[in-house]
Amino acid sequence: MKIQNPVLTGFHPDPSIVRVADDYYIAVSTFEWFPGVQIYHSKDLANWELAGSPLTRQSQLNMIGNLNSGGVWAPCLSYSDNKFWLIFTDVKSRKGAFKDTHNYLVTAENIEGPWSEPIYLNSSGFDPSLFHDDDGRKWLVNMIWDHRKGKNSFAGTALQEYSVEEQRLVGPIKNIFKGTELGLTEAPHLYKRNGYYYLLTAEGGTQYDHAATMARSKSIDGPYEVDPTNPILTSNKEDKEALQKAGHGSLVETPDGEWYMAHLCGRPVVDNHCILGRETAIQKCYWTDDDWLRIEGGPFPSAVVDAPELPVFQAKSLPEKDDFNESELANYWNALRRTFDGDWFSLTERAGYLRLYGEESMSSLHHQSMIMRRLQDFHVELETKLDFEPKHFQQMAGLMIFYDTDDYVYLRVTEEEELGKCIGIIESKYGKYDELLSKDISLPQGKEVYLKAKIHRHILQFYYSVEEGVWERIGEDIHIGHLSDDDAEYIRFTGTFVGMAAQDLSGQRLHADFDYFNYQVMKDE
Repeated sequence: MKIQNPVLTGFHPDPSIVRVADDYYIAVSTFEWFPGVQIYHSKDLANWELAGSPLTRQSQLNMIGNLNSGGVWAPCLSYSDNKFWLIFTDVKSRKGAFKDTHNYLVTAENIEGPWSEPIYLNSSGFDPSLFHDDDGRKWLVNMIWDHRKGKNSFAGTALQEYSVEEQRLVGPIKNIFKGTELGLTEAPHLYKRNGYYYLLTAEGGTQYDHAATMARSKSIDGPYEVDPTNPILTSNKEDKEALQKAGHGSLVETPDGEWYMAHLCGRPVVDNHCILGRETAIQKCYWTDDDWLRIEGGPFPSAVVDAPELPVFQAKSLPEKDDFNESELANYWNALRRTFDGDWFSLTERAGYLRLYGEESMSSLHHQSMIMRRLQDFHVELETKLDFEPKHFQQMAGLMIFYDTDDYVYLRVTEEEELGKCIGIIESKYGKYDELLSKDISLPQGKEVYLKAKIHRHILQFYYSVEEGVWERIGEDIHIGHLSDDDAEYIRFTGTFVGMAAQDLSGQRLHADFDYFNYQVMKDE
């Protein structure tokens, strides 16, 4: 059996992998999207299914007002003492000299939960990781952020003991590793093997110079010896068809003693733009006679990797269509910064429909009415049916292709003084608002409207229909390269989402009803 990379397509960065008996789990970052942290499950390392999200309550994660690409960074999932431990950062600010990065711990006896309320740990930097030593002690490592002018912002790796009894960090803090010449040292993970403590870090920045590096020591607090062949994993930037941005890895050992690394990667579609965001791949590893880790065929990542000899895991794939016939949302749906509590949406007020109550604008960092799923494929067709009767131009609803509050494309229905109910296209590019039609198109009152989007790599085309199956092309092809990490003034870290949205800037909270949402993967063209 082969592992086909990426194993988690679309926005799935910063993987943390762990094995519990015969089960494998990967936790990934979710940034400003709720629920916080996604956890995937496999039994063969090749086939993965979404197991759920541990941060489901505002008491665990309050992201209202968090800036773009803030929120949950780089979770670390581990298992010890018959329970799961999840460390994560909630980033409140990140632009300029300062980063406010609060690190927390939650636990659960079962991966499905319930997960505990968070325990605050520290705020000295991001990418925290918990290491369970074989003597029973537990240690937190995280990168240290230095805001001072003229200093190395990535100032090293902090090590401090965690007390289970006191539920807090205790004892001295030591900077155990300041990184290599690659710089931007982050994402520390500790492992122990053959008497060595191994410190796996990410370096070079999470773009096209990204890499994974290794150091080791006989003592947990150092000094750490750098692997002479670093980086152990990085991308071949000359091969545009290969996996790019490889780095930020974590390790797992199979029961048979085989080692694998889950790591971040990206697949550019045009001009180095990774519209799907940063994804997760898996590489097979081996240990040398002098106890250094190597990637098979490395240091460049492989798209096809030998899997362990295990029975094939029949993973549940995400459905193409959601008819909204259940009383709760499926676990692949996401909201922007807000929990699924409250009265901003309903699956029961109109049976068989998702009802969104229009709230704040697409620029809001607070209360948007938006239900979205990850864009995970280069060629897709998206479709929904909308029942919406706006009375004012401040009321809108429709089909959204969304990166963040600065960059999105929106096929929306609204009201205009002369046209009445109408449809048009809104685009925000680098934060600049535009309307892509010279004039919106009138729609009949009292009728549902079908909305469709076709995405082929970096090209988006919208359609609409007032009679089922009779589609009208609306607008021209739209280049969506700006819906990526790679085309912004300030570095950012998420990926493209697709779904449904409603706004009512008047404050009347007019609702929009969506009958279904269809996500269909198309053949490459």
